[in-house]
Amino acid sequence: MSNKKKIIYGQWHASVCYKPLHIIKHSFLTALPLLCCFSIASLFGQIRNNVNAQEWLLDTDAMTYKLAVVDNKLYSQYYGKKLNDSLIIPWVERQEVAVRGGEVDKTPAIEVIFEDGTRDLDLIFSKAEIREDDGVQVLRIDLKDTYYPLLVSSYYKVLPEYDIIERWTELKNIGKKDIRIEKALSASLWLPENDYELTHFSGIWGTEFQPNTTLLTQGKKIVGSRNFKSYGSPLFLVNKQGKATEFDGEVWYGQIHYSGNWSLIFDKQPRGEQQILGGINFWDTEWTLRPDTTFKTPVFSFGYTDRGKGAVSRNYGAYVRDRILPKSHRHKIRPILYNSWYATEFDVNEKQQLALATVAKKIGVETFVIDDGWFKGRVNDKAGLGDWTVDRNKFPNGLNPLIKKINAMGMDFGIWVEPEMVNPDSDLYREHPDWVMHFENRTRTTGRNQLMLNLAREDVYEYLYEALHNLLNDHNITYLKWDMNKTLTEPGWPEADLSVQHEVRILYIENLYRLIDSLRRDFPELWIETCSSGGGRADLEIFKRTDVAWASDNIDPADRVMIQYAYLNAFPANTMVSWTGHQERHGITYDLDFHFDVSMSGVLGVGNDITKWTPAEIDLASKKITLYKAIRNTVQQGDLYRLASPFESNTSVLQYVGKDRSETVLFYYELEERLKGSTSFPHKNQIVRLKGLKKDAVYTLEDTGKKYSGSDLMEQGIAFPLNKGYSSAILRFKEK
Repeated sequence: MSNKKKIIYGQWHASVCYKPLHIIKHSFLTALPLLCCFSIASLFGQIRNNVNAQEWLLDTDAMTYKLAVVDNKLYSQYYGKKLNDSLIIPWVERQEVAVRGGEVDKTPAIEVIFEDGTRDLDLIFSKAEIREDDGVQVLRIDLKDTYYPLLVSSYYKVLPEYDIIERWTELKNIGKKDIRIEKALSASLWLPENDYELTHFSGIWGTEFQPNTTLLTQGKKIVGSRNFKSYGSPLFLVNKQGKATEFDGEVWYGQIHYSGNWSLIFDKQPRGEQQILGGINFWDTEWTLRPDTTFKTPVFSFGYTDRGKGAVSRNYGAYVRDRILPKSHRHKIRPILYNSWYATEFDVNEKQQLALATVAKKIGVETFVIDDGWFKGRVNDKAGLGDWTVDRNKFPNGLNPLIKKINAMGMDFGIWVEPEMVNPDSDLYREHPDWVMHFENRTRTTGRNQLMLNLAREDVYEYLYEALHNLLNDHNITYLKWDMNKTLTEPGWPEADLSVQHEVRILYIENLYRLIDSLRRDFPELWIETCSSGGGRADLEIFKRTDVAWASDNIDPADRVMIQYAYLNAFPANTMVSWTGHQERHGITYDLDFHFDVSMSGVLGVGNDITKWTPAEIDLASKKITLYKAIRNTVQQGDLYRLASPFESNTSVLQYVGKDRSETVLFYYELEERLKGSTSFPHKNQIVRLKGLKKDAVYTLEDTGKKYSGSDLMEQGIAFPLNKGYSSAILRFKEK
């Protein structure tokens, strides 16, 4: 965080409204002798600060979040629709930093034990400051325990155009004795008394990101992960019961930015207030805060809209594209992929991969990726993981001759890795059996014939960094598919000090981030895909380091329509890799056309054995890829409007609108056919009304040349173009 544009307010400021100039360190204010506290508020815009009353209003385009110090305690006073300049408290204050201590009238976000055994916290206001970080205002409020040497700092980064505030907490030991942290969540939010319902997104392998909606009654509802896998997203949507739709209504929302075990807690108080907490899941986890050290929680981003649930996806979509994704590729169009897995599985060799690459080039693929099976001893999933050197039985001359031939075709080359895992049948495990997560005197539970390396260990980190660095340095690899298949079991580290053993989960994730960060630093042009048995690890912190995600191992297109529709609530389309393939989970043979149209609503990939395609299929694939290249800028960078939900009927409609609103692309999907007359039966008279266009503009429908005004498309709509089960259509409108 930079030191420029900094204002500090301490307790001694509380009764003073006018401040001497030397306290206000703004270069553009140096000519002013004095400044009233309310002038400070107006100049800052995003953060309005009433110094006299120690109040802060954090404003986005649609939201205000209000904090105040009352009797030396920091309270949350308001979270919702944007307030005017009035500083009136709309409802009773609640403890902003909820702690274990005092009355048991809330769920604690922070629980600590001091050296003398005291398990009670009593935090009072110390000081506050507003800084600028990368052009964005950040409020920091420091609280101190009334007796013990613990400093708790709450941070708020305000991002007005996304209607999002980033919130995190830092705990610093300013004493000389250890403090044990039993829980340190990122934030605690409060909503006033009402009947609320929650929508969150979770699932299992093959059915990821499924929406779940439930009434929040008195008591707690907890969602999250405990085994390093989510199969969903750490996104929540809360609205008044039955009062929000896709396009209308108040919604309070947020996400945890964390790739390890996380938790979201919804605690309905006896009087009706709703508390929302989120952060690291401290189940079976503790942290020793040593003297003069700081523990920083993950970011918890949250917001508010009165424009319905669809506005949440558009806010987060723009936020992820503009501020979260790695800068090197943030605004770049994602390449069209071919991946060899479904064609060859473990049985890979140079001749066969070149045959696939030849067809891939012919249809317009831009990056060719070899999946599992290329490394030493890897003939099935029982051996080889951990030994990241090329299998000379499959590639006698190594990978470089193959890569050069693929590059000569005009395609980039990518490869699959699973760095965090090891097979017991591997040179690495035989040499270092202690490098895996394990407890003494307990069976080491395998999953897919593999164990999880203890990435919390420095020697494991160094080994993986060297192995991956050498792989990337020795080969012209531009794309890395990073997989992680096993769930966390036996999270033990017997060799570590007892005070560290409960920290292993957190240390593991810190080193995971460090490992990816180091590789990105060394190879800044490398694309990285996050994968974890499908969609087991997709979150806003992993997306700081990776460019795209594999949403599911399930590529049955009918299932993917639903998985992808739900995925897009939390993340934008340019992060969602989707392949065509021959997978048919329901005994239904789908047209190749349908496979492509489903995959083209995200980052297009091809996963078929394309050497077996007929000339007609090759021709169709070429035309689809040509179309995708024409529309992908709008798909990958545009705003999404979900016009029909497959969870509510047997149709799905996705509409992407370009940034300048001069182009829109619609994806229509019809799933199973139903009896005519049923409430969800699609027919040619069903009208779909578009969103987000310019009312006065004239849009031309590509392929037909028919012209429509933006107002007609949005108010009158167009007929649903399908009437056959498992069919699809893509319509493209351009302003002309």
